[in-house]
Amino acid sequence: MAGLFNVLVITAVVALVVVRQFSAQRVGEQKRWWVLPVILFIVALRSDGALDPRHGALSAVLLGAGLVVGLVTGAGWGWTARLWQGPERTLWSRGTRATAFIWAGGIALRVALAVAALLLGVHQGTAALLISLAAMLFARSGVLALRVAGMREQYGVTAASPAGDAPSAAAPAMAKGGA
Repeated sequence: MAGLFNVLVITAVVALVVVRQFSAQRVGEQKRWWVLPVILFIVALRSDGALDPRHGALSAVLLGAGLVVGLVTGAGWGWTARLWQGPERTLWSRGTRATAFIWAGGIALRVALAVAALLLGVHQGTAALLISLAAMLFARSGVLALRVAGMREQYGVTAASPAGDAPSAAAPAMAKGGA
C-alpha cells in the first residue's frame, strides 16, 4: 500500500511542478522553499525500498547516482528559468525551452538508472525515486531563491504585490539563464 501511495505522491508532485513551471508564477519571499523537498524526503525514508538488502552496496551507489541526477537536474532547472520584473516591481518566473531539455535529460538519466538497476537485479522501490525528486526540487528551489535574492538586491525588486497582478508581456527580461 505504501508503494501505491508513493506512486500517487510522485505523480501528483511531478504534474503540479511541471504545470506550474511552464506557466508564469509570481515569485514570493521564498522563505520556505525547502519544505516540499523535506516532506518528500521524509515520506521516502518512512517507506521501504530505498536500499535493496540483497545488494546493499550496489543499491547505495544507484541511490547516490539518483540523488546526484536529481541535484544536477534541479540546479539546471533553476538556472534556466526565466526571471523578470512585472507590475509593482514584483518578480515572475517561468521555465524556458532549456528547462524542458533539462527535464527531458533528467528523466532520461533517471530511466537509465532504473534500467541499470533492473539489469543488475537490484530492487529499487519508489522511495529511491522520491529521494531523487526531493533532491531535484531542493536544488531547483535553492538556486531560484539565490537568483531571486540577487535580483532583489541588485534591482530593488519587491517580494510581494497586490493580488491580481498579471505578468506583463511587455516587461523586459531582467535575467535569463544565470544571474
